[in-house]
Amino acid sequence: MAHIYLSGIGHAYSAGTYALRPNDIAFESGKTYALLGPSGCGKTTMLNIISGLVRASEGSVWFDGVDITHVSTANRNIAQVFQFPVIYQSKTVFENLAFPLHCRHWSRARIHARVLEIAEILSLTTRLSQPARNLTADEKQLISLGRGLVRDDVAAILMDEPLTVIDPQMKFELRRKIKQANEQTRLTVIYVTHDQNEAMSFADEVLVMQQGSVIQRDTPSRLFEFPANTYVGNFIGSPGMNFIPLQRHGAGLAIGRYPLSGLSAELRAHASEQNLMLGIRPEHISFCERGDPNAVPVTVLVKRDHGRAFIVDIAIDGMPAKVKVAREQSIPSDQAWIILPPNHLRFYAKDHLIA
Repeated sequence: MAHIYLSGIGHAYSAGTYALRPNDIAFESGKTYALLGPSGCGKTTMLNIISGLVRASEGSVWFDGVDITHVSTANRNIAQVFQFPVIYQSKTVFENLAFPLHCRHWSRARIHARVLEIAEILSLTTRLSQPARNLTADEKQLISLGRGLVRDDVAAILMDEPLTVIDPQMKFELRRKIKQANEQTRLTVIYVTHDQNEAMSFADEVLVMQQGSVIQRDTPSRLFEFPANTYVGNFIGSPGMNFIPLQRHGAGLAIGRYPLSGLSAELRAHASEQNLMLGIRPEHISFCERGDPNAVPVTVLVKRDHGRAFIVDIAIDGMPAKVKVAREQSIPSDQAWIILPPNHLRFYAKDHLIA
């Protein structure tokens, strides 16, 4: 496993057009990371720069304090798992898993023990003697994952959307298996995905990317509770965070006609700023009785069934918001009242979180 440091790394495929904007980024040894963002945001470019498949146009790459910018992919001691399974169709599952170890001249006994260990983690034990060509796409990708995990001496494992070809019903189970395997091996893992559920359920830290830049990196819980800007707030969560425009109300702030109480002096100091918004997750809003002293009146517009929960569209003094409500809870119709818990309120000036 390795500590990976990208020093001033940037990459432009054409003059002046950055796929990855210059930045310093560190990945600690033994932790799992997810690069999360939409297509074209630079996450695969960053991964390929780390692996050596792409030579960055700016900056340098360091593994454990050693500059490996000009070292070939073959000599970087990394394992890479791609979006589509890369396996030897004519070999058995055992032979596919063992191949990286044979190339490094491991002993027969050591290879056998390690292959059995990884096969057990990935539930491939009963498939070891079968030719890979006879397996399903899910099982072939498991082999590809297994080949990435089988070596215990790699500097890092790099995964580029490895679950894209997997049946949706299998994805949750495979994420669990990958995480279980990494908890046992404690390798440095960098995982590229556009799926927030994959990123949030897998990684110790998530790096949210937009237009070639990392705009926030943090633990899944911090990303959910404290999005650094409105982009992250919208991107993380299902549905994303509500952002409600605020108006100046005397020395304080209000949502339309309804003043917010208990604001800190620092927040009140922002009252005169433009584009000031209140951010709150739909999960943190709850319906309440009319008599509650902290209740805010709303109009209930639409209720949509999302299986385990309902998403309710509401309007607060004409401004739209969403509430996420468990199925067993009653939902008012037409006119209702909500509570906005102070500990879950976030405030944004010019789209950025006010600390």
